[in-house]
Amino acid sequence: MTGIRLHAPAPGWDIDADVVVVGSGVAGLTAALRCTAAGLRTVVVTKARLDDGSTRWAQGGIAAALGDGDTPEQHLDDTLVAGAGLCDERAVRALVTEGPDAVRRLIATGADFDKTADGEIALTREGGHHRRRIAHAGGDATGAEISRALVEAIRDRGVRTIEHALVLDLLTDAEGRTAGVTLHVMGEGQHDGVGAVHAPAVVLATGGMGQVFSATTNPAVSTGDGVALALRAGAEVSDLEFVQFHPTVLFLGAGSEGQQPLVSEAVRGEGAHLVDADGARFMLGQHELAELAPRDIVAKAITRRMQEQGTEQMYLDARHFGAEMWEQRFPTILAACRSHDIDPVTEPIPVAPAAHYASGGVRTDLRGRTTVPGLYACGEVACTGVHGANRLASNSLLEGLVFAERIAEDIIAAAPRVAGTPVPHPTPVTLPLPVAGARTRVQRVMTAGAGVLRSEDSLRTAAEALDALHSDAVAGGTDDTKAAEPGVESWETTNLLCVARVLVAAARHREETRGCHWREDHADRDDEHWRRHLVVRLTPERTLDVRTTDSFDFPPTLDAPREP
Repeated sequence: MTGIRLHAPAPGWDIDADVVVVGSGVAGLTAALRCTAAGLRTVVVTKARLDDGSTRWAQGGIAAALGDGDTPEQHLDDTLVAGAGLCDERAVRALVTEGPDAVRRLIATGADFDKTADGEIALTREGGHHRRRIAHAGGDATGAEISRALVEAIRDRGVRTIEHALVLDLLTDAEGRTAGVTLHVMGEGQHDGVGAVHAPAVVLATGGMGQVFSATTNPAVSTGDGVALALRAGAEVSDLEFVQFHPTVLFLGAGSEGQQPLVSEAVRGEGAHLVDADGARFMLGQHELAELAPRDIVAKAITRRMQEQGTEQMYLDARHFGAEMWEQRFPTILAACRSHDIDPVTEPIPVAPAAHYASGGVRTDLRGRTTVPGLYACGEVACTGVHGANRLASNSLLEGLVFAERIAEDIIAAAPRVAGTPVPHPTPVTLPLPVAGARTRVQRVMTAGAGVLRSEDSLRTAAEALDALHSDAVAGGTDDTKAAEPGVESWETTNLLCVARVLVAAARHREETRGCHWREDHADRDDEHWRRHLVVRLTPERTLDVRTTDSFDFPPTLDAPREP
């Protein structure tokens, strides 16, 4: 344990539970439903409303071997190729073999997927997949439908929820085991201000950290809270340098910041073409799948062509779809484009890469267990080994389902377990709050230095700028900028600064190009030296300890035996 905590008031209220789930996307709600069904007192803590997480923004769908002729083995092969040599094959095998039944259980929970004329689940293709295996709902509103079904199930089953609550820190007992979390509830309600949920099991399902960059497809709540909490608690994180930049995000002009509209990969899966400023298809000859190559390859190709032509966007041409197909298959994307005065029916869509998905996160085993006893992680906040160096399209929702169920099984098997009495660290350290305006500075530093294209020079500059922000916070601010007061905005910025520093440290350490980590000064993949994972932890002195694993296999998280 590090003894490091956020600068926050002591809890003014508390409640008891058997398990607390932090996050309300597909991973968190699935874990909560399974634990509740087993009779465990389950509390769901979520930062905004139950349906405000990243899941609802997922357009393309959920990948699983559900179609005729498709097999888990083929799905495994595509996932391993996309992961560029760093996937944990045991984790991928668990994903693809358990995935089809997990999707069927999701349907039984109430999710309604699009059907073919004969009543079968309609399947499409996305980048990196050699089969049509992407199930979708509402055309391009899959995440919204999954979120609706799970939220409805949570409410029907009377699961206790605390909305508008930012998780702060992990509570631990005298043995260092998880004993719950502290949190801050925003606004009026049954609970207000800082409080605590005491529980022997905590499931982090807090989503991603896309807001660490200026432009992202992630919602505003994705500020890396789970990864930062885990680091402060002494847990290890891994592969944080592998941030996937979605190649086709609606380009809204230079300097656009915050959440940007996504143009789903499924649009290319249905036959849209990427073209440059001259109208030429530039993905032909780049990869056997052309526009449907894995996302890192497409994002790099777009970036290269933009550099060659001196432009800030490429174009996605799907005019040949016609109005009817756009309206029926991609109504959400069509509406988003038209709201910005772009009509995909009559003109190409301007697109550019933007931060999308974190392939790394809190390191777990195949049961979702982290290196802190009693602390679990699933979904985007976790690094299960499934994604390796680059996520295969639409594997994220499936990962959330499969590993949430595995976590629930582990928690249920360990019950009944009573939470130990939380004890303070003998030498607690409070993280200083960043100065006012630091959030925007972090985002711009990361976009400039650790974006799609990286180098030692850009990463060193980014590291120095982030270290300066940290030093300013330690010093209590500068002459013209004082440290912020404790509150949601300053806590989120503290989390963003923490994960940004870890990401940059890992990216500087990995001197090669692999998956979605692109170093222009180390342009080649180097399996001899770098087919390894980087594991990072935060020391009690608030410094980062970065180590390289001995092989591409993850070491065990705890003393439990490895699964075959």
